[in-house]
Amino acid sequence: PGWMRSEMMLDHFGVTEANWRDAIPQNPGFERSETPHFVGRAVAALAADPEAHRWSGQSLSSVGLARVYGFTDLDGTQPDAWAAIE
Repeated sequence: PGWMRSEMMLDHFGVTEANWRDAIPQNPGFERSETPHFVGRAVAALAADPEAHRWSGQSLSSVGLARVYGFTDLDGTQPDAWAAIE
């Protein structure tokens, strides 16, 4: 996962899942955060894939799997926390 938009982080910034974007001016990188649901969807996609063995021995990201399997986070995005590092 990338930067996790967990309950602890939402509390830290004084926001909720409904208004989490209000924390972006305080910390612009938070725009690329992902919910625990996004990671869960990645796990579910892998579990449902009969060809999941193709990923054996690899380090995978939630966003990379989202691009392959077509799932999104709760807000309909595919957040890429790692894009800021490139």
